[in-house]
Amino acid sequence: MVFSTKIYRLLQQVEPGLRDVLIALLEEMERQREQWEQSVTKTEFNELKEIVRELAEAQKELAQAQKKTEQRVEELAEAQRKTEQRVEELAKSQKELTEAQKRTEGRVSKLEKIVEELTEAQKRTEQRVEELAQAQKRTEQEIEKLTGELRLVKERLEGISHSVGYSLENRSYKALPPLLKRDMGIEIKTPLIRKYIELPKGKIFQANIYGLAKKDGKEVVILGECKVRPSKKEVRRFLSKVKQFSDAEGKEVVPIIVAHDFPPDMEKYLKEQGIKYYWSYELE
Repeated sequence: MVFSTKIYRLLQQVEPGLRDVLIALLEEMERQREQWEQSVTKTEFNELKEIVRELAEAQKELAQAQKKTEQRVEELAEAQRKTEQRVEELAKSQKELTEAQKRTEGRVSKLEKIVEELTEAQKRTEQRVEELAQAQKRTEQEIEKLTGELRLVKERLEGISHSVGYSLENRSYKALPPLLKRDMGIEIKTPLIRKYIELPKGKIFQANIYGLAKKDGKEVVILGECKVRPSKKEVRRFLSKVKQFSDAEGKEVVPIIVAHDFPPDMEKYLKEQGIKYYWSYELE
């Protein structure tokens, strides 16, 4: 059986299975053509060809739809592959997060332990501070007690010192006039006494020994200190008061120091300062 070029082209566009069916149908139609030729009209034959054409068009559309479906399936497969890849990445990330979470929990556990240890240490420190505070309080009480006792000792020593000093002063009042006349040619004009003297700026100075005298025909003032053992600081303080008095009164002052003991360096210092001094035994 020979097909026209158009029919052949149309048959090539049809799926193999359907093409076989159509060829078989055409062959059958060809065998029966002579039988039908008297009874089948041209219109009916054209209708048959139209049906065949529609079938071919339908098959073409079906093929195109199949192609689109396959393309869509491929796209879905690609999307599925990407989804699976993304799920795999998420699973990996989840695993990494889980590991990180475990490490974080480990660090948190260590930190909690450290905080607990620090809390205990803080408690021990606070307890120690409290103990130290109590010890400090007891120490302050002891210091206060010792301060009171020291104050009493100081007062007693001052009392003894004053007693010794007063005794030395009283002996000086009688013994110094002849000694000063012998050693310095000073003639005492008024009895030697203990006297409070007012200095500039309202300051008061108690002179252990005070008296008016004449030296080389000139009136002078005798000012003296009586000490058990004088220090350089005490001597400088005494000389400062002597100078203030001399400047304020405009009179020459003869400084005298009487003591029970003069260490060698003190004797040297007094000589350098031009101060006359007497040992207590010289007053006998």
